Amino acid sequence: MHDLDRTDRRILESLQQDGRLTNQELAERVSLSPSPCLRRVRRLEEEGVIRQYVALVDADKVGLGLLAYVSVRLQKHVGGSHLPIDEFARDVQRWPEVVACYAMTGDMDYLMRIQVEDLAHFSRFAMDTLMKHPAVIDIRSSFTLKKIKETTALGV
Repeated sequence: MHDLDRTDRRILESLQQDGRLTNQELAERVSLSPSPCLRRVRRLEEEGVIRQYVALVDADKVGLGLLAYVSVRLQKHVGGSHLPIDEFARDVQRWPEVVACYAMTGDMDYLMRIQVEDLAHFSRFAMDTLMKHPAVIDIRSSFTLKKIKETTALGV
């Protein structure tokens, strides 16, 4: 946990709203002169508080209009080895349809957020990739009907 003062929090809030702000613009928004503002931003980057800067793409506008959440249950061990779990975690990194994957508590092992073109694309991915993975025992899928809230901003 990093000790963030009020100014650090204002910097983070401003950059989460618009990551393309110039240092001059950011400094004005947080009531600092440019040099101290830049030093603070660089410190936040070096400490890993700011991980990266990205462009957020509208999935619908690039033809990826179907969002699914898939719970996955894996076989746990083969001969006392955790190899199936390790292989699954490695393989998930290569699947472009999976935009997020989390290890979970409860009766399922992973929760994946999958963004695809349509139901046919999802079906191909689920049947030809996910269900054919040697570690996968079961999947449960849910499809979004309507976006209620989506943000990348953390309330720091």
